[in-house]
Amino acid sequence: MRFLPFGTDAVLIEAGDLGAAMAVRAALVAAGVPGVTEVTSAAQTVLVRLRPELADLDRLRAVAAQGARAAHAGVAALGETIEIPVRYDGRDLAEVAALVSLDVDEVVRRHSAATYRVAFTGFAPGFAYLTGGDAVLAVPRRATPRTQVPAGAVAVAGPYSAVYPRAGAGGWQLIGRTSTPLWSTGATPPALLRPGHGVRFVAVDELPAVAAPAPGEDRGPAAAAARVLRAATPALVQDLGRSGAADSGVPPGGAMDREAFRRANRLVGNPPDAAAIEVAGGGFALRAERALVVAVTGAAGPLTRTDVGGRPCDVPADEAVALDPGETLALGAPTRGVYRYVALRGGVDARAELGSRATDVLSGLGPDPLRAGDALSLRGRAVAATAASAAGRALPSADDVLTVRVVRGPRDDWFGDDGWRALVGQEWTVTTQSNRVGIRLRGAQAIGRCRPGELPSEGMVRGAIQVPPDGAPVVFAADHPVTGGYPVIATVTADDMDLLAQAPAGARVRLRAVAPARAHTDTEGDAR
Repeated sequence: MRFLPFGTDAVLIEAGDLGAAMAVRAALVAAGVPGVTEVTSAAQTVLVRLRPELADLDRLRAVAAQGARAAHAGVAALGETIEIPVRYDGRDLAEVAALVSLDVDEVVRRHSAATYRVAFTGFAPGFAYLTGGDAVLAVPRRATPRTQVPAGAVAVAGPYSAVYPRAGAGGWQLIGRTSTPLWSTGATPPALLRPGHGVRFVAVDELPAVAAPAPGEDRGPAAAAARVLRAATPALVQDLGRSGAADSGVPPGGAMDREAFRRANRLVGNPPDAAAIEVAGGGFALRAERALVVAVTGAAGPLTRTDVGGRPCDVPADEAVALDPGETLALGAPTRGVYRYVALRGGVDARAELGSRATDVLSGLGPDPLRAGDALSLRGRAVAATAASAAGRALPSADDVLTVRVVRGPRDDWFGDDGWRALVGQEWTVTTQSNRVGIRLRGAQAIGRCRPGELPSEGMVRGAIQVPPDGAPVVFAADHPVTGGYPVIATVTADDMDLLAQAPAGARVRLRAVAPARAHTDTEGDAR
């Protein structure tokens, strides 16, 4: 069992196989190891998120070893077993039967006879990878994924079965459907299936009706403090994200530039995690419906206040600004950076999902993107405002070369010395395909692998640099998936991830390797 540094605040444990990974995860969750904030298992590994200053790595190693021994002894217990009614009429059922040389009835019998176990979650909120099925039914994914798979679709691929919790793209073979809800943000916990649960599929001729979910908390309409006049580029409600939801397939999310986000709240006297508006680019404007105090941080660019008489004037960024009723604040196109944060004294109010008001573009959680005409109300959580300006660091323009620090690994051994030199020895260009899920880089030389085959899915963190087969790295950003199947050659440090998030398309990036903290290098079986 190896313990590999994964950036500056996580460790990846190589458990060896799925059973050991599940047992190690269960042991760590039960033990409550000091400094451990979240534990996520995958096909053969366990990702442990840490507070390095509090982490007890000796205790972590001991508990992980205990879990691995339990797996080898075959004493891992199955959790609660959940029965899911299935109508086996999927569009790929006949094709699956042909692939495994069985008739359709025999495929249904074998699939519904097994008792499955939730191995891990990922891909989408509530999506659980189920193991323990009949090995004969292991079929490949579809050559071309579908752009739309209906919610409740029961599917198989490789050694796994799964139920799609909601509509979306997917490449698994569809063999049936269920009406059982797999995901509800109004439930506690929101995911029906979680690691360790048992699952049985029950073949039925007709699916039972399912009651509509109870409506969420409704405090009634709040008085508008401001109104959106224009939102030409994505404008999202954000906070510092969701923690502890990885077992349900939900990433942390939150603000792309956390330092700028906290600074905006500090300037208007809000708690650091109060919800604010994240604007990607310019073309955003709001009107005060009552007296407001606002601050704008992050990307540099024009800020214009217009009074009720129609007279415009420039206002500074990184300072608290008072708006009288009827006055407007407009953000022009950034000259440096990408993301700006508009904090309103009192904090933007929005319905919380899983303890956060952040919009997650991958999971579909949180408020919808803001549009012209939307009303903004406040939560009234302000504390004492900060009077002094708190300017942030200079942000990159499209003409700049940005140096970003990275921690090597955990999967740099998939690339060898040549692959590593390709990563740190050239300038990379930020592409226009970059977004809140990932920052895509393009270089003159692709990063080649020195190992064949595919990497089983592993837990992911913000800043992880995945390298797909084309050799063009993708740096996972705030709304990254919980698990990923491409090897991670290095991880951007937390501080520099804020900076990289602000790099506009066309900016050039150099990656500079730094050593992880000693808390991460003092790991069994790792010589880096």
